[in-house]
Amino acid sequence: MTFYGYAMIQITNLQKTFNRGKANQVNAVNGIDLNINSGEFVVILGSNGSGKSTLLNLISGSIIPSAGTINIDGHDVTKLADYRRSKWIARVFQNPMSGTASELSILDNFRLAAIRTKTKGLNIGVTEAFRRNVKEKIAMLGMGLENKIEQPIGTLSGGQRQALTLLMSVMDECKILLLDEPTAALDPKSAEIVINIADKLTTEFRLTTILITHNLKDAYNYGTRVIQMGQGQILKDIDFEHKKKLKQTDLFEWFG
Repeated sequence: MTFYGYAMIQITNLQKTFNRGKANQVNAVNGIDLNINSGEFVVILGSNGSGKSTLLNLISGSIIPSAGTINIDGHDVTKLADYRRSKWIARVFQNPMSGTASELSILDNFRLAAIRTKTKGLNIGVTEAFRRNVKEKIAMLGMGLENKIEQPIGTLSGGQRQALTLLMSVMDECKILLLDEPTAALDPKSAEIVINIADKLTTEFRLTTILITHNLKDAYNYGTRVIQMGQGQILKDIDFEHKKKLKQTDLFEWFG
């Protein structure tokens, strides 16, 4: 498999300590060095407390590191808040209710997604061309939702909403897709649909994708690279060529 030649994410000696100097101090991330190339689909596994969610939060900018640096697409973003990283990053959360406006229609939610990183004051109207573009994208899901774009998004099932959230993430030409256990709250059928959509979008839009998951089957079936974390560090980092040779039982043994 060919990636696109340069490191989209460069992490050097990244550290995050919570409650420093107190009895309940937690060293959540301990000196991580990590390069992720453009176009890679990285799956990160780890038990609770391994540091995987903290690492994702550090990359997104929702928390700032205690030490170390983060570069995205050649830019030092270490101290930037999440909203200032939004021109590169889209994020899908575990809760299907997050990241969308429940009371607004599907169409209006797509409109908000399309202007997420645009200059303040710039409006994108719901033109016929925009409406057609949204319907064409939604038709990719095979859920029939392209005929319900005026329906409030909050009336949809969790799986439908999460699938639409994934589509909305690519409305503004992001480069990085962060998936924070996006199928954890879904039934198995919906979960399979959502993870398939993420895989297709990664390939079609040449996204750099990071998936946090507890699902070992998904880690085996999807992604071009798999990382195991523990105690705030990277324990294993399996590249594409070696991942192809992994057996599903190998992943279970990591947590044996």
